[in-house]
Amino acid sequence: MGSRNRDDVNYRNPCLTMHQPWASLLVYGIKRIEGRSWPSPIRGRLWIHAASKIPEPETIKAMEDFYREIYAVNGITDLKFPEHYPTSRLLGCVEVVGCVTCDELVNWDQIPEGVRLEGQTKFCWLCEQPQRLIIPFEMRGFQGVYNLERKIYEAAIRGISTVAPPLPVKFPLPNPRDPFSLRPGSVASSLSSSSTSEVNRSENLVAAIAGARVAATQFSKNGSSQSSTVEVGDEHISSRTRNNSRRLQ
Repeated sequence: MGSRNRDDVNYRNPCLTMHQPWASLLVYGIKRIEGRSWPSPIRGRLWIHAASKIPEPETIKAMEDFYREIYAVNGITDLKFPEHYPTSRLLGCVEVVGCVTCDELVNWDQIPEGVRLEGQTKFCWLCEQPQRLIIPFEMRGFQGVYNLERKIYEAAIRGISTVAPPLPVKFPLPNPRDPFSLRPGSVASSLSSSSTSEVNRSENLVAAIAGARVAATQFSKNGSSQSSTVEVGDEHISSRTRNNSRRLQ
């Protein structure tokens, strides 16, 4: 159906398969950072596909609580979460505008503190302009970034709807004429000495971080190949194993 991510791939309509609830949270504009152990090979539109694993209610609650608390840091207290978290479906797309390291993200004072609290894994893919399919449709996925089949892309592009994020974020490009200018190391020299570890954390925020840790680590326990990590200030919540031969449904 498509190509797993490689340095020599010509990405036409790139897609990434993710576990729920992280996949829907991204296309709804609630999740703004996608964390990976490898830098983003693309800029521009990235289609998001939900893997086949049905999320546990406890996982959904943990991640919704996490995002509710980190948005509260920026004064956003009325989040509208998805009513459903469909699996084995193409959900929508986002625009990947850059990729920085976690250290760069959590110390980047040009973006809201709540976004900095989303810092994930070694590399953080910066996502804007979420769009979702009005009717998600069934398809299979692959590991890494791969190209959608043309017929799937043509059907999807006709059925997407723009999403209004709860807190729109515009990541500043070092060079607006170069779409790849926002890359690991590109903002390190402009970072402040402050960091998200200095954010005054309420008891609710601390509890939400702990809940997100439990939600993320379930995948390493189950031998999943999907990366699901949350890194908050000095606290790292990580779960990732990679099996390049395994296909995601």
